[in-house]
Amino acid sequence: MRTSVQGMSVFTIQPNTAAISDAERSQILAQPGFGAYFTDHMALAQWSTDQVWHGHRIAATAPLQLHPSAAVLHYGQEIFEGMKAYRHDEGSVWLFRPEKNAARFAKSAVRLGMPALPEDVFLDSVFSLVDLDRAWVPENSGEQNLYLRPFMIASEPLIGVRAATQYTYCVLATPAGAYYSAPMRLWITPNYSRASVGGTGEAKCGGNYAASLAAADEAAEQGCGQVLWLDGAEHRWIEECGTMNICFITADGELITPALRGTILDGVTRDSVLQLAGDHALQAVERPIDVDELRTRVTDGSITEVLACGTAAVVTPITGFKAPDGSELTVADGEVGPKTSAIRRHLLDIQYGRAADTRGWMHRVGA
Repeated sequence: MRTSVQGMSVFTIQPNTAAISDAERSQILAQPGFGAYFTDHMALAQWSTDQVWHGHRIAATAPLQLHPSAAVLHYGQEIFEGMKAYRHDEGSVWLFRPEKNAARFAKSAVRLGMPALPEDVFLDSVFSLVDLDRAWVPENSGEQNLYLRPFMIASEPLIGVRAATQYTYCVLATPAGAYYSAPMRLWITPNYSRASVGGTGEAKCGGNYAASLAAADEAAEQGCGQVLWLDGAEHRWIEECGTMNICFITADGELITPALRGTILDGVTRDSVLQLAGDHALQAVERPIDVDELRTRVTDGSITEVLACGTAAVVTPITGFKAPDGSELTVADGEVGPKTSAIRRHLLDIQYGRAADTRGWMHRVGA
């Protein structure tokens, strides 16, 4: 268990002199929504070729100042993470597997030609920010949490295609409720692909998400909650579901998820679900699965449940699929499956301190 130690932090504290009142914050936390409100402070650091990482501070949440020619606005050098802080019943505050986010953030940076933030500095930034703004972590009713958004952008004024020489790192925190509130059907898009081999599919960068919006709109037009992504080469192999990883539970006790091959995000929740599978009498299997196998096995009943998973969504049941030929597939009886419900509850119980954390995933913030 890691605990943040404020005295050892490289981030200096610059308190917000216009912080929101306790009464206003309580009103916000009663119905936080998702990403609608932000805490009093944010973490910041800069990188440049001559000073490397510098300017580590936690300051009042405020707009960033960027020149209109900032490289991020023109060439898209940007990465981010998503993670959560949870309040346990006795009032303590915890982070879930933050070291995984730190490692993935560094890996994303390398893929986008950006400087890798040292993983210990990443951890320092999120622990220090959450500790300072711990009053913003909601009570744990209704799956409420404090969602954290570390990100880095190319901030050098630049018109020219090359890696920037200046970057800004920032961490925002926003109180949040449940992201998806109901099971969903997926649209098997014939028109779009999320990623291709050699691309940025395994990096968590904004361009991947911007490119997904048209497909999400297409799914909505088809009456579906999200899109099922197939590979970019053959348009056959299942990869992800909207902005989430996807898993299939079978009648013979397997929990199958597409294997990572450079086109799929290595999700923290995905990895956690795979580790929890054995606790629910399931064998975790990472292998390619194509859309024809999906059709056959949903139809014959050997795929009994489907779930999507991600930090924001946690575990979301998938109850059916719609294909471009007009056909529709219903998973089992179209209701939320028992294994999906059990895995979701197990993961949330660990995060909120209601179940034993036998794998050392939870890390306490402060004392």
